[in-house]
Amino acid sequence: MDKNTIVAAAKEYISREKEPRFRDEVEKLLAGEDWKELEDRFYRKLEFGTGGLRGVIGGGYNRMNPLVVKNATQGLVTYLKKAFPNKALSAAVAFDSRHYSPEFAEATALTFAGNGIKTYLFSSLRPTPELSFAIRQLACDTGVVVTASHNPKQYNGYKAYWNDGSQVIPPHDTGIIDEVNAVTDIHELSRAEALAKGLLEIIDKSIDEPYQAMVRSRLFRPELIRAKAAEVKIVYTPLHGTGAFHVEAVLGSLGLNVITVPEQRDGNGDFPTVAFPNPEEAPALDLAIKLGREKRADVVMATDPDADRFGIAVPNKAGDFVLVTGNQLGSLLADYIFLSLKETGKLPARPAMVNTIVTTGMHKRIAASYGAECIECLTGFKWIADVWRKSEAAGTPTVVLGTEESYGYLVETEVRDKDGVSAAAMTAEMTLYWRSKGKSLLDRLDELYLRNGYWQEMGISKYFPGPEGPSVMEGIMEEYRKNPPAVLGNIAVEKIRDIRESVCWYLRDAARTEAVDLPKSDVLQFFLADGTVVSARPSGTEPKIKFYASCCSEVGDGGLAEAKAEAGRKLDAIRKDIRAVIGDD
Repeated sequence: MDKNTIVAAAKEYISREKEPRFRDEVEKLLAGEDWKELEDRFYRKLEFGTGGLRGVIGGGYNRMNPLVVKNATQGLVTYLKKAFPNKALSAAVAFDSRHYSPEFAEATALTFAGNGIKTYLFSSLRPTPELSFAIRQLACDTGVVVTASHNPKQYNGYKAYWNDGSQVIPPHDTGIIDEVNAVTDIHELSRAEALAKGLLEIIDKSIDEPYQAMVRSRLFRPELIRAKAAEVKIVYTPLHGTGAFHVEAVLGSLGLNVITVPEQRDGNGDFPTVAFPNPEEAPALDLAIKLGREKRADVVMATDPDADRFGIAVPNKAGDFVLVTGNQLGSLLADYIFLSLKETGKLPARPAMVNTIVTTGMHKRIAASYGAECIECLTGFKWIADVWRKSEAAGTPTVVLGTEESYGYLVETEVRDKDGVSAAAMTAEMTLYWRSKGKSLLDRLDELYLRNGYWQEMGISKYFPGPEGPSVMEGIMEEYRKNPPAVLGNIAVEKIRDIRESVCWYLRDAARTEAVDLPKSDVLQFFLADGTVVSARPSGTEPKIKFYASCCSEVGDGGLAEAKAEAGRKLDAIRKDIRAVIGDD
């Protein structure tokens, strides 16, 4: 990107950005002729990915700031008015604990209002799943939550939702971006004007209470909870995010003893006690596990800053806390939900769950053991919501659970995104249920392994920041397409599924191909001779390429210990082959 282009883009931004803090940043960079930093801020515009807009907070078109937020909202408005002509539109807006989240949320709401759209805004931080619930509860046409989910503190984001409460998917996402790129004028009102005209309404309790009631209503055994709640002790951390209000209220109303990590209870965009506010990262649970040991907790729970992701750790027989992966908790929840529906006589005629193409294959076996289907979709919870919506429209199958490997779970129909609050309530009940049978969650997980084989998963990520990052990642993917590996981890590759090209082909029989019935996406999957699946895809929200591997070792005479060792050996060898291509972090 040449200097003249950078200067022109920077000056245009300065002329349009009304907030001095962000405008001044770019003016100082221009005055200091910091071309490298300016290029990073202007070489592209933030685009909708698997989670909408997400970027580092700061001035520039490749940053999160009020102008980018207003631009995105104005483009969304234009698209909505074309999609729903002659309709009185409405929107819901929420935000999390990140820096500038309240300001970005208000900018969003006042841009909606400036375009004549009735907007419902929460007065303080609320979880992402509650925003999805609010859209459906209020019959809104769209919604936005300002959050960067589990990203580091320098990030913020903007998740756009459709009228069914799910995140925007094609063709709407690209259609919105086209309108965003065409924006020349932004229409907005002041807060006072929006309130006076009835175009802005503050919502809190009117949504909070129905949401909490809904979460409680999805539980299977309220009588068990009433009888046994006092026996279970839960330590919980919201990781400085939005989760404490609802998790404490819901679990507390059930009589459960919830001890929240005091240092992490209140919202704080600096996330001072963790490097990454992500329950997928083991260090994020250090304080909670420490408190769990002190309090002799039965389970440690964590939600990420916008409380859509949920993770747990549970004590083993020696009293040491074991982190449960997203795939493992998804397996436990699938088993518990299907089992509970069966025991209560509520199992649908054609039950189903939904997971993503990079989630454990164990789910298929668990579902099959209950006569249920496991439907796969692309990575990103919006695709799980899409399958759920289509199944409801068709009348069959009946989806009862959606889950993905990255700690996302949906156990209710009233929300169309992953919900860490309802997952916490369901996990609490599940813990009580297995405790009443004399088992821990780890005991039940071992039983599932004995029945379905031992499954282990692995994830590898490599960041490629800066203007050259996308081309580097594209080069890696293209090299895999042109010269696919014949073996990975010393195991033969039997077939390759190229979701971008909508084809599955066999390495040793080039004439044999199969169509892929999934939306196009830049994903490659390698199916190995032993059933292991290795997937590669560039992230939709961050400058990184991601690899996933899911392998199974059947449990033989050597028992679970040998099966675990075998799976570990396989994944170590696969990891070595992938690192040889992308390098180490």
